[in-house]
Amino acid sequence: MNAAEIKLDLFRRIDSIKESELEILYNKLIALLNSSSSYKLSKDEKAAVNEALNASRSGKTYTHEEVIEEAKGKYPNLKFK
Repeated sequence: MNAAEIKLDLFRRIDSIKESELEILYNKLIALLNSSSSYKLSKDEKAAVNEALNASRSGKTYTHEEVIEEAKGKYPNLKFK
């Protein structure tokens, strides 16, 4: 889908929304657009990324499956795809 098609599809979908729901959607969309600024890593996140990069450079790599299994163990309440 090109940009014009996306805009037209969005317009049609918005146009079909009930007036009572339009303001709710508008507020959510504005909040989303306003929050789309660049994410800044915390000190701990930067350290974790650097640790992972150093491990990778040293040949210590993991498969996707290994990462998912470890994450499931640490965060059992999360749903993984």
